[in-house]
Amino acid sequence: MAHPLLADSPGMKKLLLGNEAIVRGAIEAGIQVVTCYPGTPSSEVPDTFFRLSPEGDFFFEYSANEKVALEVGGGAAVSGAMTLTTMKHVGVNVAADPLMTLAYVGTPGGMVLLSADDPGCHSSQNEQDNRYYARLAGMPCMEPSSAQEAKDMTRDALNMSREMSAPFLLRTTTRVNHLRGPVEYGQIARLAPAEGFKRNPAQFVPIPAFARRMHVDLLAKLEKLREMAEKSVYNKVSGNGKIGIVASGICRAYLTDALADTGLGDKFKILELGFTYPLPARMITEFITSVDKVLILEELEPFLENEIRILAQKNRIDVEVVGKDNPNLPLNGEYSTINVTAAIREILGLDAVAVENCEAAEGLPTRPPNLCAGCTHRAAYYAVKKVFGPEAVCSSDIGCYTLGILPPLNAADFLFCMGSSVSAGCGAAKAAGQTVIGFIGDSTFFHSGITGLVNAVFNRHNILLVILDNSTTAMTGHQPNPGVETTALGPSSVQIDIESIVKGCGVTEVRTVSPLNQKAITSALEELKAIDGVRVLIAKDPCPLFARRTLGKKPARAAYVENQTEEVLTVMEELACPAFEKTAGGVEINEILCSGCMLCLQLTKDIKARKRSS
Repeated sequence: MAHPLLADSPGMKKLLLGNEAIVRGAIEAGIQVVTCYPGTPSSEVPDTFFRLSPEGDFFFEYSANEKVALEVGGGAAVSGAMTLTTMKHVGVNVAADPLMTLAYVGTPGGMVLLSADDPGCHSSQNEQDNRYYARLAGMPCMEPSSAQEAKDMTRDALNMSREMSAPFLLRTTTRVNHLRGPVEYGQIARLAPAEGFKRNPAQFVPIPAFARRMHVDLLAKLEKLREMAEKSVYNKVSGNGKIGIVASGICRAYLTDALADTGLGDKFKILELGFTYPLPARMITEFITSVDKVLILEELEPFLENEIRILAQKNRIDVEVVGKDNPNLPLNGEYSTINVTAAIREILGLDAVAVENCEAAEGLPTRPPNLCAGCTHRAAYYAVKKVFGPEAVCSSDIGCYTLGILPPLNAADFLFCMGSSVSAGCGAAKAAGQTVIGFIGDSTFFHSGITGLVNAVFNRHNILLVILDNSTTAMTGHQPNPGVETTALGPSSVQIDIESIVKGCGVTEVRTVSPLNQKAITSALEELKAIDGVRVLIAKDPCPLFARRTLGKKPARAAYVENQTEEVLTVMEELACPAFEKTAGGVEINEILCSGCMLCLQLTKDIKARKRSS
């Protein structure tokens, strides 16, 4: 039986996650190629395509990084295939190089880049607003506010991209990706197979002589796309009144709720913008001419606000523009119905009213971010700290292992971006001669760590790189990477050996050990500590959650506390495994959380041995 997202049943309604709605929209457009690098809040899109791929009429891949994903997708699009490439907002930084040129050469098959932005930093290192990438590259930008729009905009953006041979940016935010709402299905298009690449160097090879003309063509194309924005069903005016509101993206949903809650809907004239770039300048100009004041609702940067101020000045329109200068509408974080309610009351001159926020009930347990019980990274961090002591500087990277920042491990001192651990660590070691240890995960190593390692070898840096190989992309949902065991992906997959790559980069001092074997990893670290230059330790053992769920490895017997000794308390304090619980009766181990790694048993013996020797 076909998956519900593949059902060709126009008019059928389903309750879908925003990310699932994006998948359905691509299917309705007749999607042929999907590429990605997983990253929250976008991950459910490629994960869903991965599950659908055995039944679906499309090609899907988890790419090594976002740049590769966009290049694979771009190659498919210039060869006539309708293509979707997905990533989180910071991934667009990685893909920016090909992105800038892709808009020049065009996408005959049609191509949409999903940029899942993250206001509020729910799972990201920054809050960047990727609408600026659309403007920088010369790409149309669409911003859904509901599951229905997420589906419809994905479909329409793919179709318009194919019609105009222009890549589109679908900019979502965490709330849109992870909301759930009713979606009415449309008909699934059945596209003819891609015709393949048709040679035209003047169109597809941006040497300077061609690129100059390509830029002129792109500017002309943007004017045609501007006319599409002017007429788009996703840009609409409603209501009456001399006070206007312009809202984009998820802010449109907040505004709808705020007006319904306050009963102030009849006080405003509203312009909703879902197709936000190229800016529908004529529509906006007419709108702001018809009002005395206009309130701009948009998360993060004043992207629309600044453009509207420019339009008002250029057209000598006497209108008061209110945006980020309103204290209820900050430049950081997410908006909410509460923010918007306060802003609309203020612009009406009404008194502020106390609005109850959603508060957690008292007494509910909390779960701060922490490495899971049995996580192999905890064992690696413990061993490194034991051998190198607290003086060593830890250059960290992007992944669940960044949680090594927490005490008592304290194993993340600075962090820039994906793959920066080895490169930034080299710089730190060079600056003052400190001992620097870089930590990077297996998926992140494939993503962008290899080039840093090559640079370290070439420039004769002095650093120990610990590759934390847990055989999956754990932080974003256990997606595969090139180093994953083939049993997780099927017999057609290929596993790339990290140790062979490391040696191929010119590293001569390489050790591969299981971090759960404390004797072996401690011995390897002591050997590498005595050597200068670039050294690599591969701490290899599967993520216990991944091993249990995907590889079918059953957890071993749970540990238990036989005697309440001083060593048990020391292990709990030095290891901080969440399976340990301190109760009135002493220290206990939660059998549900315990993975049976028995690291605590090894540490107990080690602590006893240390006491005897002292």
